[in-house]
Amino acid sequence: MRLLLVSDTHVPKRAKWLPEELMHAIDRADVVVHAGDWVDTATLDLLEERARRLIGVYGNNDGPELRARLPEVARFRLGGLRWGVVHETGAARGREARCAALYPDLDVLVFGHSHIPWDTVAPGGPRLLNPGSPTDRRRQPYRTYMTCTVVAGALGEVVVHRLPGR
Repeated sequence: MRLLLVSDTHVPKRAKWLPEELMHAIDRADVVVHAGDWVDTATLDLLEERARRLIGVYGNNDGPELRARLPEVARFRLGGLRWGVVHETGAARGREARCAALYPDLDVLVFGHSHIPWDTVAPGGPRLLNPGSPTDRRRQPYRTYMTCTVVAGALGEVVVHRLPGR
């Protein structure tokens, strides 16, 4: 199973549209997971139409229309793994311990908010994945998104994809 992980798209505030490379990756994915800060409903509509399966949550920059359509936290099973997605996990310092305490029942937690790619394991808790942002690199050298695979009930390779500058 191929997954695409994305967050903090911020369309149309940080970009007018999603990058072409990301759109092609959406077409190849079995499941697309979006960790919030869509900003507009048109992006949610586009991903709902384009993705085979979409799982998403709202973020701190998402207004009432998006909050009416998306949960704050989503929990689901994919490929035998227990997944969760949430926008915010708090400060980087102490994140692993906090997430282990908040999400002890998960194998993988996808989150966003910082625009900083992140891949760690919380001791006694879930694998923590933040795909960064495909539209707003903030203080990072690249705009990013992630892909990963699930094979035989295990998380396979996790890849951070760097998008070219504008």
